[in-house]
Amino acid sequence: MLRISKIIDYGTLVLTHMAASPERIFSASDLAGALGLGQPTVSKILKLLGQHELVNSSRGARGGYMLSRSASEISVADIIDALEEQPFGLTECTALPGACSVEAGCHIRSNWQRINAIVRRTLEEVSVADMIQTTPNEFPMSKHPVSKSSVRVQSRPMTWSQAK
Repeated sequence: MLRISKIIDYGTLVLTHMAASPERIFSASDLAGALGLGQPTVSKILKLLGQHELVNSSRGARGGYMLSRSASEISVADIIDALEEQPFGLTECTALPGACSVEAGCHIRSNWQRINAIVRRTLEEVSVADMIQTTPNEFPMSKHPVSKSSVRVQSRPMTWSQAK
């Protein structure tokens, strides 16, 4: 399953909150309190975003963090690159060429590379400014709506487990 990690989700949340008041200087504790996140998490995110020049920091009594450039110039791909430990890739061979033992003979690798490039371009086209907007119909989940009558629900017991 494709899923954005919590750190990337929280980083996007931090940046969109900051983008709503672009002239304001935010402290890590202000952001943590406003967003309901732990201060150590917010501090880690801000440090990584600063290392990748997405936010600027200033020290002192009136110090804190602010966006390094306009929200429209910061893409979701920029956030992922700043906060993800591994290079972007939907599969191991698209993220780290040479890491897969069957890569040389794989007949679907080029297709994964194509899909990876499409997803990457899409993430590059969506900015923090776009993420501030609440437009639920702009990114439809399916090109073809599914009617309720065509959906069959099977009843079976569900089990839940949490990764530790």
